[in-house]
Formats: sequence, C-alpha cells, structure tokens
Amino acid sequence: MTEIPMLLILAGLAAYTVLAGADFGAGLWTLLAGGPGSGDETRRHARHAMGPVWEANHVWLIFVLVVCWTAYPVAFGSIMSTLAVPLFLAAVGIILRGASYALRGQLDGAPGERPVEYLFALSSILTPFALGTVAGGIASGRVPVGNAAGDLVTSWLNPTSVFIGALAVATGAYLSAVYLAADAHRVGSRSLESAFRTRALVAGGCAGALALAGLILVRYDAPALSAGLTGDGGAAMVAVSGLAGLATLLLVWRHRFGPARASAALAVAAMVAGWALAQRPYVLRGLTLDQAAAGRSTLTAVIVTAVIGVVVLFPALFLLFRLFLRGDLDHGASPVAVPEIATGSAGRTLARRRHAAFAGLTLVAGVAMTVLAGPGWVLAVGVVLLVACAATTFTLVASEPVREPGRES
Repeated sequence: MTEIPMLLILAGLAAYTVLAGADFGAGLWTLLAGGPGSGDETRRHARHAMGPVWEANHVWLIFVLVVCWTAYPVAFGSIMSTLAVPLFLAAVGIILRGASYALRGQLDGAPGERPVEYLFALSSILTPFALGTVAGGIASGRVPVGNAAGDLVTSWLNPTSVFIGALAVATGAYLSAVYLAADAHRVGSRSLESAFRTRALVAGGCAGALALAGLILVRYDAPALSAGLTGDGGAAMVAVSGLAGLATLLLVWRHRFGPARASAALAVAAMVAGWALAQRPYVLRGLTLDQAAAGRSTLTAVIVTAVIGVVVLFPALFLLFRLFLRGDLDHGASPVAVPEIATGSAGRTLARRRHAAFAGLTLVAGVAMTVLAGPGWVLAVGVVLLVACAATTFTLVASEPVREPGRES
C-alpha cells in the first residue's frame, strides 16, 4: 500500500521528463536555430511540433504534486519548504514560457517578436534546470525532514544539483531533436530532417558524456546516492539507460526515427527509475517510505482515484498523440480517408461491444473492492481489476472504430 502511490509518482515523473522535457528542449533549439532564413524555418518547425501537446504535458507535473502531497504529506512539506527557491524559479519559468509561447503566435513581423522568442527560449532552459536542482537536492540527501529544516541555498546550489539540472537541459535537447527529426521526416522536409538528425546525434553524445562525468562527481559529493546507482537495481537501470541511448544514436544515424523515439524515451525513463532504486527505501534523508506514507484510508483513496483518472485520461491523451503523430493536426492536413467496409465489420463491432462491457464491469467491481477492502487480497484484486479496465479502455481507443456506410470520418 505504501509503495503503490510512489510508483504512480515515478510513472508521472518519467512521463513529464520524457514529454515535457522534449518540449523544453524544443525551446532550447529555437535559441540555437541561427539567424533569419534557415533559423526561422527551424523555429517554425519547433513551435508547430509543440502546438498540440505542450499544455497537455503539464498534466503529469500536477499529477505528481497532488499524489505526493496527499500520500506523503511530511515529505512533501519538507521538500516544498526547503527547496522553495528552485521550485519558485521553475513556476516562474513555466508561466513565462506559456505566456511567451502564446504571444509569439500574434507577433509575426511585429517589433516585439524577437524579445518574446528569447524569453521563450530562456524560460525553456530555466525551468528544467530548476526542476533538476530539486531532484539533485533530494537525491543527494540535502532535504532533511521538517518545515524549512534544510538550507535554502546549499540544498539546491551544490555539485550534484547543478549536475542534474544541466543533465535535465541536455536530455531535453536530446529528446526534442530526435522527435523533431522524426516530425520533419514525416512531413517530408529533407533539410529539417538533416538538421535535427545532426542535432540529435550531437546532443545525445553530449548528454551521454555528461551522465558519465556525473557518476564520477556524485561518487564524491553524494556517496550514498553513488552506492545506490552502482549496486543491484540502480546499476541495472544505469545500464538500460546507456544501452537505450546508444541504440537511439544508431537508429538516428540510420534514419530509423520511429524506433528512435521509443528508445530515447526509454533511456530517459530508466534514469528516473535508477534514481528511485538508488534511494530505496528512503524518500528523504532519515525518512523511509513507510514512515512518510499517510494512513491506509488515504492511500486507498489515492490509489482508487488515480486509477479512475487513468481510465479517463489515458484514452484522451493517447488519441491526442495518435492524431498528432499521424499528421492529422498539421496545418492544411487533408481529411482522413474513410476505408471501405470490410466483410468482418459486424464481428469487430461485436468485439468492441464486449470490450466496452468488460471495461465497465471491471471498473465497477474494481472500485467496489478497493473502497470496501477488507483483507489485503481483496484490495489487490480490486487494483488488478482497475488496471484491467484501464488497459481495455486504452485498447478500445487505440483500435480503429468500425464505420458504417454513408458516415463521414
């Protein structure tokens, strides 16, 4: 019970690092795009690729904060009070970034266009760096338990925190370059594909070299974290991240951008998992997961609510990203052609109805068993049923709907 909310937090952190990190990296590339001409084309491509998804990515940050303050209130209070300065800087960066992104679309050719672009790019660097220093302060054991019990400066301005902040900026640049190269390949822009392919290779090499150098730095600045990263599960995740990063570089070199997206995301997500395994079972210095957790009824409510939220949210997000990756949200995209009705449409319709019925039954049964849980096995079965409901709903959205004759797509 005490570990399930933490697993949800880690999943949200991984999603935020992979998705929002790529958006932050796209902002960095707008700063390094160059002058008028080719630079303008690069900036337009980066803004266009971010357009449909940049606001949705912050869902993960909100999810992590809500689950953390509800399931682990003592740890949340300690983190927010000791690391108030970098968290404030991250919040300012997110606000400035959103405002400048919205304003930029209204300033084509206006005198304030370039300053707004600079503000957008600089806030895209400030935000991941500040959030990285927060992770570094927690990982290096500089956040003690208690209200503002740690130092407001050295808790986040220290070698480990600065390293992780720089790594957050570098990995965002690496992810975004891979994604933007894939988008350029999809729309058929050879020049942009080549430009972002080169950026992906360079940024990937820099991020990898920085990560290796960081392992040496952490060994001296945060020995406990270093021991966790080089032992058992932590070492395994470091190896997975390294292998996935090398695979990404090879795939990008061979113009295999589709698989490169997945391997790049895996490389970054494995870093988050490695951090968690390196710290286990501690959340903060001297505070274990069991000690930090709220009461059983609160944890049950968090788990049930989170799974219900997944059932609602995942299909919508999956549909958004699916439409985006297929190019349906591109400017001037032609309508999706309606395929001819296959002979097995009746069978597919029946299968979809059965899946929908199964999703409904598992949702009702899962909520009942988790809310009214008695023995531990009843709660476990309830959680499994809710996960099955989420997976079934995800499958329904992922599959092509059966279209009837005469209906438009």
